[in-house]
Amino acid sequence: MATESTLKNVDSACETAEEFTRLFYKHLDNSRHLTSKLYLDASLLVWNGNGINGNAKIQKFLLDLPPSNHYVKTIDAQPISENLMSNNLSYLIQACGDVTYQNEEVRKPFQQTFVIVAVEGKWKIATDCYRLQVPYST
Repeated sequence: MATESTLKNVDSACETAEEFTRLFYKHLDNSRHLTSKLYLDASLLVWNGNGINGNAKIQKFLLDLPPSNHYVKTIDAQPISENLMSNNLSYLIQACGDVTYQNEEVRKPFQQTFVIVAVEGKWKIATDCYRLQVPYST
């Protein structure tokens, strides 16, 4: 049986996930030059199997992508034990939806998973894994 504290942590994770994803996709689609503020200096981004380490390299990678429009359909979140994250409040967030890129009319499904960490009163991305959900072919 979940304790009252555990339930509050789950509720907080869900509320934070809604606010965070709204901000993240707003920046990604409309103000991409601001996305670096959302990442830790040593963050890891895995974009469709390509790993990028560090805030500056992530920013450059994202700026090189074509303009996009993300349509988030679902989000889910859960707290991560502070014991696992050096006593920092952390959440795992999963977002799913569709994306269109410049000069493409077809929406493509995507899934994105974030681990965010509270640092000096702000949420920062520690890890970010983005994957287009295209059929797997062998």
